[in-house]
Amino acid sequence: MALGAPPILTCVLPAIADCPKKAGGDGRRSHAGIIISSSLPAYFMTQSALTIWTNAKFPDEVRAALAANVAPHRLIYAAETNQSNLAAAPIDPQLAVADVAFGQPDAEQAMRLSNLKWIHLTSAGYTAYDRDDFKTILRARGAMLTTSSGVYDDPCAQHALAMMMAFARRLPESLETQLGDRAWHWGRRRSASFLLNGQTALLFGFGAIAIRLCELLAPFRMNLIGVRRTVKGDEPVRVITEEQVAEFLPLADHVINLLPANHSTTGYFREDRFRRMKPGAIFYNIGRGSTVDQDALLAALERGSLAGAYLDVTTPEPLPPDHPLWSAPNCFITPHSAGGQVREQHDLVEHFLENLRRFVSGMELLDRIV
Repeated sequence: MALGAPPILTCVLPAIADCPKKAGGDGRRSHAGIIISSSLPAYFMTQSALTIWTNAKFPDEVRAALAANVAPHRLIYAAETNQSNLAAAPIDPQLAVADVAFGQPDAEQAMRLSNLKWIHLTSAGYTAYDRDDFKTILRARGAMLTTSSGVYDDPCAQHALAMMMAFARRLPESLETQLGDRAWHWGRRRSASFLLNGQTALLFGFGAIAIRLCELLAPFRMNLIGVRRTVKGDEPVRVITEEQVAEFLPLADHVINLLPANHSTTGYFREDRFRRMKPGAIFYNIGRGSTVDQDALLAALERGSLAGAYLDVTTPEPLPPDHPLWSAPNCFITPHSAGGQVREQHDLVEHFLENLRRFVSGMELLDRIV
């Protein structure tokens, strides 16, 4: 659904009561081909307008389109808005009157508000909400939590692919030469280049980004292996569990970190894991900076056991200009920009509007966590 001149959803978000009853008198209603169960919470069937709170700071044209396209529902803004979806949000009095939160609400406040029926985050990660007490309270009152994972899988996967290709084709070295003595290193550059074909990539944190990256890497006929806590059995590539990591780390040409930040992933990539990696492997971090022991990474780069590292996330952020990773051998850093693209803000709103359509229709929500 493209976000264009508002309003675009005047016929997409009707009151559920306007939908015809399904033949057979079973108490269910049909809407756009979807059967809506009478066992759903009562607010799915209400004709009342919802109050939607947001603390996201969108560009003026996106903000105007959001306001128009949530109609007939009411949109209210937090006293303090933030363009970054990684910034911690303060408690906001306006949230107390909301049925839906779109953005990054304070987790403690959101837990206390029994009227808050659905929280849709403007981020793929949900570290502040990844708590047993938070999830238990939401489930107990029939509330839901969704993320914007679907907005970020493509840009993050393409960002990772770009760096893999850059390493393989020696683009950083060629750029350095162009900015330096402009020598014509013809033989050296050709002989150092390699193909991804047939190489092994180990992907930690096998979620939406990893799945999309596997799709992009499929034409190279690589040996792609995912790592996740629980193997579901429906993954598109081979997936191993944490217990098998020590066996597979020495086999990987590319170690791709997509892990989220939580208590179980802090410092996950530490000294012993870097030492188990295959000599000449390349390490990528598109997950979170806290998941890597950066001193151990620096040591691996300096002793040459890793051929290189690409970091889109670090600890801290911004990374200080005098931090040794900036000058570490074959270490390349981007400023947490993997998820960015020119339509990011538009896509965040479109993703929310699609889930809003599903929410008022009693359909399954996209990127649902709780």
